[in-house]
Amino acid sequence: MSNDTVTRFFGGSPVRIAIQLVVLSFFLGLVLNALGVSPYDIVNGLRDLFRRIYDMGFGAIETVVRYILLGAVIVIPVWLVIRVARAGRRSG
Repeated sequence: MSNDTVTRFFGGSPVRIAIQLVVLSFFLGLVLNALGVSPYDIVNGLRDLFRRIYDMGFGAIETVVRYILLGAVIVIPVWLVIRVARAGRRSG
């Protein structure tokens, strides 16, 4: 892969993107810590989710759909704002 392809894949210089991800991870970690969330809580929550799905069978599909919809309430608007901001930047 050429340097231009790598830069295009990452959306910028790989070093710059790595630094941005580390900084963003640090600040998100601060926020999650302030909210009392730990990485173990997330891992245990996912493990419990899969265990419930296995134990409950198809009854857990409703729970999974609720989780998806709950996440989509945040993910879709953020994605839409990012897409609109990028489109505005390209046309401007």
